[in-house]
Amino acid sequence: MVQNKEIIEVLNDLIRINNDRTAGYTRASEDTKTVDVDLRTIFERMADESRQNAIELTAQVGRLGGEPATGTTTSGKIYRAWMNVKDMFTGKDRHALLASCEYGEDAAQRAYEDALASDAPLPTDVRQLITSQKSSLRNAHDMIKRYRDLHEITK
Repeated sequence: MVQNKEIIEVLNDLIRINNDRTAGYTRASEDTKTVDVDLRTIFERMADESRQNAIELTAQVGRLGGEPATGTTTSGKIYRAWMNVKDMFTGKDRHALLASCEYGEDAAQRAYEDALASDAPLPTDVRQLITSQKSSLRNAHDMIKRYRDLHEITK
């Protein structure tokens, strides 16, 4: 079915985005300075959130008869953005780290907006899943932004 193929492509893009996000936050957690245990906890929670998102999206792809994506984005744009985050860890302050994470969160939001705006005929349950995940990721974005803004104030 052509419709299912289009829907599967949208879902697989989101799986890859979540895989990118997992890789970025896992790396951020590993590389965060020991004094920034609060950030490490947040980063681990966000990586777990993306793992769960990918599981839910993978289940939908399977239900539609497709082969779920297993890697990161083909273009690598978001993955490279997350990997740029790692470059910010060494010798950089919390503000720079959080600003880089916010950039990655912005990219994830755009990916979810693109999925919802796609021409693929998304069934109601799939649209609800994408909308729910987007909302959760928006909350993560806003938390990162609050931390970044708070750090800016306390400088």
